[in-house]
Amino acid sequence: MIMSRIEAPRESADGTGGTSGTSGTSGTGGAGGADEGAPPVRSTLVERLLAGLPAEAVLTDPDVTASYANDMASFCPSGVPAVVVLPRTVEDVQHVMRTATELRVPVVPQGARTGLSGAANATDGCVVLSLTRMDRILEINPVDRVAVVEPGVVNAALSRAVNEHGLYYPPDPSSWEMCTIGGNIGTASGGLCCVKYGVTAEYVLGLDVVLADGRLMSTGRRTAKGVAGYDLTRLFVGSEGSLGIVVRAVLALRPKPPEQLVLAAEFASASDACDAVCRIMEGGHVPSLLELMDRTTVKAVNDLAHMGLPETTEALLLAAFDTTDPAADLTAVGALCEAAGATQVVPADDAAESELLLQARRLSLTALEAVKGTTMIDDVCVPRSRLGDMLAGIERVAAKYDLTIGVCCHAGDGNTHPTVCFDARDPDESRRARESFDEIMALGLELGGTITGEHGVGVLKKEWLARELGPVGLEMQRAVKNVFDPLGILNPGKLF
Repeated sequence: MIMSRIEAPRESADGTGGTSGTSGTSGTGGAGGADEGAPPVRSTLVERLLAGLPAEAVLTDPDVTASYANDMASFCPSGVPAVVVLPRTVEDVQHVMRTATELRVPVVPQGARTGLSGAANATDGCVVLSLTRMDRILEINPVDRVAVVEPGVVNAALSRAVNEHGLYYPPDPSSWEMCTIGGNIGTASGGLCCVKYGVTAEYVLGLDVVLADGRLMSTGRRTAKGVAGYDLTRLFVGSEGSLGIVVRAVLALRPKPPEQLVLAAEFASASDACDAVCRIMEGGHVPSLLELMDRTTVKAVNDLAHMGLPETTEALLLAAFDTTDPAADLTAVGALCEAAGATQVVPADDAAESELLLQARRLSLTALEAVKGTTMIDDVCVPRSRLGDMLAGIERVAAKYDLTIGVCCHAGDGNTHPTVCFDARDPDESRRARESFDEIMALGLELGGTITGEHGVGVLKKEWLARELGPVGLEMQRAVKNVFDPLGILNPGKLF
């Protein structure tokens, strides 16, 4: 039985439990002026910034600023920032943008740099604007069911805070213990619960945004309904900091749901697992989570955390319900899995067993990274009805390029995360990894999908965005960018 073999992750020799994490670098050095011999433009920039900011908010030590150069994406070039600024107030951000506009200096906004597309990567000579110190939860209102937060609030911190009021903030990216709300908004993040609750965009009601020239603009509302004018709020969600700097967000909340229960189903083929997904969705079921892990991912998680997942399976499907009677829902879904060819179906007995299964899914990307040391994490979303074709195509790509490619996916959304594992020290393997990555994106478009469901475009997928949008769509997107950022100083080189 699956559940009898599942174990909590064992501690590794260093006591970390086999996982690792990074936190945002705060930095301490370099404030107080330009380095000796610095170029005149950089010297002027730092002096102007310090005229309106506290010294500790301006970092110029090259060893410190270098640590802010990139996010977690592979194959994404990054430049050398001239300075890193850590604002605490809206006025701080406005001063930075006014200075950048006057001096024509690019600004790259950042959150916790957990992104996977290079959207937060620095460009040469830029101001890196790290918003992690703007981390206040300003309001939680149970009547209006909204939270008002600054961009540096960590997703998990907000979730726990609203839970104390009997409320729920659904978006839960895998990096939820580190990633920030501002970063979630910038990349339109998703998570495990999207099949029922939707992505970040569904929860952003209003924004305060500092524009490229330093002006402050408010968009949206905090009311339950509102259709006044163009929906500029949605325009900023997913814009990757290319249109303005989000400094405050009004977020919709839901009542806290009951504790969810999880079912695990083993399949002898990924095709059968995808058939089960289609049967579940066609049957009108609304799971709070519907996730798939292929055999490569299951093995990687076992190797990392020794959880006793069933490595004999070709695909492991996890379904969860947070309804008033989740056991009944799991019984119905279990029958559909068996009809699709599941070799074993085991519902969790309680929340603790459910959490162990979800922990295995959350470890997937970390575990795959440990296979070879480096990964390229794709983020291709296809119609649910084509999910089986997508997984079969990925298997062919892995064989063609002689690579290990593990797949975990938000199966209920058709959002796949094919993860190419490779040794970055091997030039030929790195080349094959990049070529396989591109071939997987091409496959997604052929199946009627999109190049990114939740990770964004950044640097990594610029070429593919142009292919997906087409020439007219690309022209219109650039026109919008030009309205908000006529000098092109906001996160240049990203998206297109």
